[in-house]
Amino acid sequence: MSAQHIHILYIDDEIHNLNAFKASFRRLYNISTATSAEEAVKLLEEQEFHIIISDQRMPKVTGIEFFESILEKYPEPIRMLLTGYADINAVVDAINKGQVYKYFSKPWNEEELKHNIEKAFEVYSLRKENKELTAKLLDVNEKLEFLVRQKLIS
Repeated sequence: MSAQHIHILYIDDEIHNLNAFKASFRRLYNISTATSAEEAVKLLEEQEFHIIISDQRMPKVTGIEFFESILEKYPEPIRMLLTGYADINAVVDAINKGQVYKYFSKPWNEEELKHNIEKAFEVYSLRKENKELTAKLLDVNEKLEFLVRQKLIS
């Protein structure tokens, strides 16, 4: 899959950050943006995203709280956290509660962020492939068990 097919949702209450992100990455990826967690949830309901990037400090909900809130319904997207503040507790919470793949400081380094978006998409793809292979394996096992039972009965 080409980089252009990577769907990213970026949530930040600061419009200039959303615009800067779009300007930096719109030629590489399919970018959607939201200024709030509520807006982000609406977008998640409408389309599939491979990567979700959120600012940590937003007015109503933190990035970690947002990730926690969507984890059960949307476990597949790889989550990344951006923040302008160095807060070790936020890093620990991001990893433990929000299952965040990477944590970045603002202002972001464009090349580093691009590299990690590519790596995050690899993780997403491998997880999806693993899930599909596991489902196929379970199906084949059920069929084999059925055949074995038929042989034992006859």
